[in-house]
Amino acid sequence: MTDPSPVAAAPPVRVVIAEDEAIIRLDLSEMLAEEGYDVVGETGRGDEAVALVRALEPDLAILDVKMPGMDGLRAAALIAEDADCGVIVLTAFSQREMIAAASEAGVLAYLVKPFQKAELVAAIEVALARDRERRRLRGEVRSLEDRLETRKLIDRAKARLLGRGMGEGEAFSLIQRRSMDQRTTMRAVAEAILAE
Repeated sequence: MTDPSPVAAAPPVRVVIAEDEAIIRLDLSEMLAEEGYDVVGETGRGDEAVALVRALEPDLAILDVKMPGMDGLRAAALIAEDADCGVIVLTAFSQREMIAAASEAGVLAYLVKPFQKAELVAAIEVALARDRERRRLRGEVRSLEDRLETRKLIDRAKARLLGRGMGEGEAFSLIQRRSMDQRTTMRAVAEAILAE
């Protein structure tokens, strides 16, 4: 009897930490390492956090709200806007306005200092799950947009063929047949017809 091949372990979650208090940053880094996360970058400034996330492409960024260079909420908004990275915010403030601002900035979890390792790990796992769902939904939206654009192109190509005296069914069949014969997509055939 042969041993089944071992299942490859998932790569560790890659994390960037941005916390202006060095001792808290060190504690965070140690907690994360103990829990198997890979801290790929650290900084004490918000503007540097954005640059690190862009350069290192981590899975998650943990940002303090109050930092020099750029506050954590502005950094979170920039990261959420142009990086595929989940964001957790750390803060000593738990006012509703701050929580609402964090949510508007695209933050996936909010952790109030001081916190325990178990709370940090729970916040990370919630943020990662929300980030996976957000990515899934973005993919669905892109797919729907692509299908809608394809449908529009096919309709425009059919209209072009109708202008040449074909019936609607005949025009659609021609596009479909060319797609199969040329082993290409109906979208590519429609684009070619529109380019004629």
